[in-house]
Amino acid sequence: MNAHDEATLDPDDWSAARALAHRAVDEAIDHLASVRERPAWREPPVEVHRAFDQPLPQGPTPLAEVYREFSERVRPYPMGNIHPRFWAWFMGAGSFTGALADFLAAVDGSNLGGGHTAPALVDRQVVRWLREAVGFPDSASGTLTNGGSAANLVALTVARNAKAGVDVRAVGVMALPKPLRFYASDQVHSCHQKALEVLGLGRQALHLVATDAAQRIDLAALKAAVDEDRAAGLQPAAVIASAGTVNTGAVDDLRALGAFCRREGLWFHVDGCIGALLRIAPKHRHLVDGIEAADSVALDPHKWLHAPFDVGCALVRDAQAHHGSFALHPEYLEQHPRGIAGAPHLFDYGIELSRSFRALKVWMMLKEHGIEAFGRLIDQNIAQAKYLAQRIEAEPRLELMAPVATNIVCFRHRLPGGDEAAHKRLNTEILLRIQESGLAVPTDTTLAGRHALRVAIANHRTRRGDLDMLVDAVLHHGALLQNAAA
Repeated sequence: MNAHDEATLDPDDWSAARALAHRAVDEAIDHLASVRERPAWREPPVEVHRAFDQPLPQGPTPLAEVYREFSERVRPYPMGNIHPRFWAWFMGAGSFTGALADFLAAVDGSNLGGGHTAPALVDRQVVRWLREAVGFPDSASGTLTNGGSAANLVALTVARNAKAGVDVRAVGVMALPKPLRFYASDQVHSCHQKALEVLGLGRQALHLVATDAAQRIDLAALKAAVDEDRAAGLQPAAVIASAGTVNTGAVDDLRALGAFCRREGLWFHVDGCIGALLRIAPKHRHLVDGIEAADSVALDPHKWLHAPFDVGCALVRDAQAHHGSFALHPEYLEQHPRGIAGAPHLFDYGIELSRSFRALKVWMMLKEHGIEAFGRLIDQNIAQAKYLAQRIEAEPRLELMAPVATNIVCFRHRLPGGDEAAHKRLNTEILLRIQESGLAVPTDTTLAGRHALRVAIANHRTRRGDLDMLVDAVLHHGALLQNAAA
C-alpha cells in the first residue's frame, strides 16, 4: 500500500469545507438572532419522523447534503430552551460564546481524562472558580461532569465511602456492617434515588422527610427520622439538602442543616444544581447561607451560567476522600514526573476516563462576562418570577399554588365548583394548547396532590412582556375551554 491508498476522514477539498463552515456559522448566528421570530416549540411532523427511519448508511454522502438535511430536519425542531419563552423544567438558555467554545473544543479534540496539557489547566481553573463561587476552601477538590445527576452521584459516592465503616472499594456494599441511610426532603430530585440504586444501596436507603409550609425540609421530622433509624440498627450517613427544589425552587435551611449534620456526625451534601449559584446573586445570596460549610456540593453551569449542554460540577471539601473514592492507576495509566503524563489525572475524581473539553465554554463565558453579570441575571430571573406571581395574584381566575421562593412559579386556572380531577383536566389542556401553539413552553407538576402549571424562569432572554403573554394565553384558553363545556 502506498501513501495515496491510505484513507483519512479529512476533507478532500479544504476550501469547500471552509466555505461550508462559514455558511454554517452565518446561519447559526441568524438562528440565534431571530429566535423570537420562531415558535418556542413545535412537534416534528410525520415526514421528519420517517426521515429518521432510514437504515445505517453504507456509503458516503457529500457533507453539503448532510448539512442540508440537518438544516431542514433537525434545526427547525429543537427542544427550544434558547427561546425566551421556554420555561420547562429548569434549563439554561445557552449562549453564542458557549456554542463557539464547544466548536473550538471539538476541533482541539483533547480528552480531558488526564495529561499535561493546556485544556487540563483550563479544566482545573474552572473547577477552582466554581469552588470559589460557592465559598469552598482552596483545599477542596472537584470535577466537571456531564450534568447534575452525575455530579450528585460523584458526591454521594464519596459520602458512602466515607461513612461506610469498611473499604467499600475493596469489599463492596455487602460487607457494610449496617445498612446506610441518606436523608432528604420529599421534594428532592429523583436523581438521588437513582444514585443510591447505582451505588448498590437501594431505594430504601433514601429516607424522605416531610417538608414545612414553605416546602423546606422539616428539621424536627429530620431529627426524628435519624433517631428512628439508629434505634432500628441502621447507620445514618448523610443529609441531602436542596438548594432549590425542582418543584418550587424552595431552599432548605442550609445553615441549620449543616449544624445538625455536625452534631450528628453526618455527611452534609447540598444538591445545588438549581440554586447553588444563588450565592453569586447580590440580592439573593443570603438564601444559600451555609452552603460554604457543606461536605459536598453539586451544581450545573448549564443552568444559571447558561453554558450549552452539557456541564455539571461536583465539589468535595475533603480532597483526599474524593481522590480515594475514584483513583485507579493500571500499568497503562502510570503517572510520570515529566512528559504528557506529568500532571495529576482528572479521571481520578470521577467515573469517566474519557472526558470532553466541556470546561472551555465555562471558561470563555466567565472570562467574557465576569461572574457578576451572571449574578445579576439570576436576580433578574427571580424578579421576573415575583412579577409573574403578582400578575397571578391580581387575577381572580388564577391561583398561586406555592410560595415563590426563587425563580419557579406554580399556579393554575381556577375552575369554580370543580374538583381536583376537573382542575387537572382543564389545566393540562391549557398547558398542551399553549405548548402546541408555539407561544411558550411551561410544564406541570403536582404539589400535595394538587395539579399545577409550572414556570421555571432561568433564561437570560426572557422579558416581563413574555410573562404577560403567558398569563393572557392561560386566561384565553381557560375561557374557551370553560365556554365550550358550558
